[in-house]
Amino acid sequence: MIGTRFDTMGGISSVVNVYRAAGLFDRYPIRYVATHADGGAATKALIALRALATFMWLLATGQVGLLHIHVSSRASFWRKLPFFLLAHATGRPTIVHIHSGAFHTFYDGCGKLGKGLIRYVLDHATRVVVLSQTWKRWVESVSSNRHVTAIYNPVLLAAGAPATPAAQPTVLVLGRIGKNKGSYDLLDAARRIHDDIPGLSLQMGGDGELEQMRAAAAGAHLADCVQLLGWVSGDAKQQAMGRARVYALPSYNEGLPMSVLEAMAAGLPVVTTPVGGIPEAVTDGVEGYLITPGDVDALADRLKRLLQDGALAAQMGQAARRKIEHTFSTDVILPRIGALYGELGMGGAR
Repeated sequence: MIGTRFDTMGGISSVVNVYRAAGLFDRYPIRYVATHADGGAATKALIALRALATFMWLLATGQVGLLHIHVSSRASFWRKLPFFLLAHATGRPTIVHIHSGAFHTFYDGCGKLGKGLIRYVLDHATRVVVLSQTWKRWVESVSSNRHVTAIYNPVLLAAGAPATPAAQPTVLVLGRIGKNKGSYDLLDAARRIHDDIPGLSLQMGGDGELEQMRAAAAGAHLADCVQLLGWVSGDAKQQAMGRARVYALPSYNEGLPMSVLEAMAAGLPVVTTPVGGIPEAVTDGVEGYLITPGDVDALADRLKRLLQDGALAAQMGQAARRKIEHTFSTDVILPRIGALYGELGMGGAR
């Protein structure tokens, strides 16, 4: 299995860490080779080269029975391409597992050669895994491969019932801060409801445009209610969710964001957008609300409803938790990964 290092910020590391915590690496003889890590260009290049050398040695010594590639778009795809080509050339089965919420725009922005290489990978992968039925239809629209399957990202559920959404009017968002994630739309929505929601707090965790967001909050006279948390993980993430009434992610593009699923698992109602696989997790008016990307009026309205109505927030939060239990828990998703391995000759779990 190849992907980013376990301690890297981002969705792929979050998914792989759930696989590990839920025991997938204990049940199968998985060797994980990290091809990427946070850091500068030199650090990233060194890790990628070391990973490729390691993989070539594993191939040469007969230690690769299956290659499971976790891939995003742009640099992530090109970085993983040599691994795929080597595995394909030596007859090893391959799983290309696409996590990017912008893979379609990456593909559309490539020239003839780039599109040809992407299609070659999609056409010749033994299996292509995507995060939703929406992404399955897109892959099938550009690829001749009919072995494309949608497997949702898994969530590791904490024992016991989730807490009721917090009483204080706190809106939480986690991930990369920037325009594509709707971060500035969320700030604008907070500005519009600020006077109607005493004690409003907007807590934004993640990397990205931190200084730009800090300046924008000051310009909107919201410096006192906007808190930038930095990258949040582990116990700190659970504590942040415990302080929140609502989780919001008004993104313009997504695959199937782990942060939305984790918030739902924590019993939070979600205000988000119907992009990527999100509509397969959130039904408008049930587990939260879906608003059109860029519709700040609707975003402000839905946030205001949930912040002013604790009973509604609790009802939607409970529905969100049930959706995770029935559809996105590791007990549901990991057997599907295991079945995929079995189809490709890796059925002998430990």
